[in-house]
Amino acid sequence: MTTQTTTRVATDPRLDDAFLQDFAVLSEIGRTPAGGVERQAATAEDGQSRRWLADWLTRRGFTVRYDRIGNQFGLVELVPGAPYVLVGSHMDSQPRGGRFDGAYGVLAAAHACERLREHYSVSGGAVYNLAVVNWFNEEGSRFKPSMQGSGVFTGKIALDDALATRDPAGITVAEALSELGMLGEEDVFALTDPSSAQRQVASYAEIHIEQGRELDKADLTMGIVPSTWAANKYEIGVVGVQGHTGATAMEDRQDALYAAARIVVALREIADRYGDELHTSCGQLNVIPNSPVVVAREVHMHLDLRSSSDELLERADQDLSRVFAEVEVTADVKIEKRFAHRWKGHVYPSAGVALAEDVLADLGLAHLKVRTRAGHDSTNMKDHVPTVMLFIPSVDGVSHAEHEYTTDEDMVTGVNVLTEVVARMAEGAI
Repeated sequence: MTTQTTTRVATDPRLDDAFLQDFAVLSEIGRTPAGGVERQAATAEDGQSRRWLADWLTRRGFTVRYDRIGNQFGLVELVPGAPYVLVGSHMDSQPRGGRFDGAYGVLAAAHACERLREHYSVSGGAVYNLAVVNWFNEEGSRFKPSMQGSGVFTGKIALDDALATRDPAGITVAEALSELGMLGEEDVFALTDPSSAQRQVASYAEIHIEQGRELDKADLTMGIVPSTWAANKYEIGVVGVQGHTGATAMEDRQDALYAAARIVVALREIADRYGDELHTSCGQLNVIPNSPVVVAREVHMHLDLRSSSDELLERADQDLSRVFAEVEVTADVKIEKRFAHRWKGHVYPSAGVALAEDVLADLGLAHLKVRTRAGHDSTNMKDHVPTVMLFIPSVDGVSHAEHEYTTDEDMVTGVNVLTEVVARMAEGAI
């Protein structure tokens, strides 16, 4: 790859202000009282944000399409018949989540591609087309697993399985997307079948808040992601026997909630044994029948193990299996693994990392390489096409919470860097 020494689009305070104004408008959709957002996948609020994005794109000459899992694309054809550089993230949120997580990356992608659409319409020079993407259900809060839209897109999750996934109320993904009118009837791109007549993908870029403290601690604006932590996620069923909290003798109880509590504590103890190279959690716990005078007969749990080492994660997984066996005996319950979703730790393509480093050097911006502990849609995309993943700081490392915050200055810098990265990708640098 040859190093480019000039930028494609000059920074312009008016463009920066326009981005910040649009971000403020987007942040009002699903706004919570404490300043976060609630836009879980395929809810009315998610649909409202998607319609807002579709209108924004359409008014600027983009063609908006939805694929068969509800991924939303804004297409700009610069070179008829050529593959596309995809740029984006997700706009769905966690319950009472932050307004920056995901949504910043989608809007940054839209502004970057709009700047480049105008640039190339005058100057030419692109060899690839551009597409903004808003991935469906990255968060995995309403429908599990997470990164569902990009998972189907990359062939890692079966389409029929994803469409049949139900939320806690029994509504399927297919039903929810159909209600919004955002379930496409065909694929917009062919990623896993290069011989297809559908549009092809040349490369992918994503920018996201870090959701960690490394950039904030280092007082740096830009991070480049060279690799990702591995993760194992499990949906567990703990099955006991319902009983009376007063009348049932302690030695006769098969208390599913007691068993679940032992598992939660054991998860933390496993993490403590391995230090900061292993993160564990129980992020969701549903108790049945959840009555104050009933010994729980069943508990559904969502467990999460993450590590920088595939080998360490495997050892932790074995530790957890031993915990399950011990709890089954001590609490007299049955533990069922209902679901597992996992990915190994992998490096991002070296060409994408090098391209990002060249851009930041040319722009005179210092950076930090930050291995991502969180999952992102780029985690799926990097296994198929050249991929660039960029971070901007999260103040105090806060994320998935209403007080998540990133400064205007850092957001604007990120959009300008992303614009230059995508320009070089559009011109065939990778």
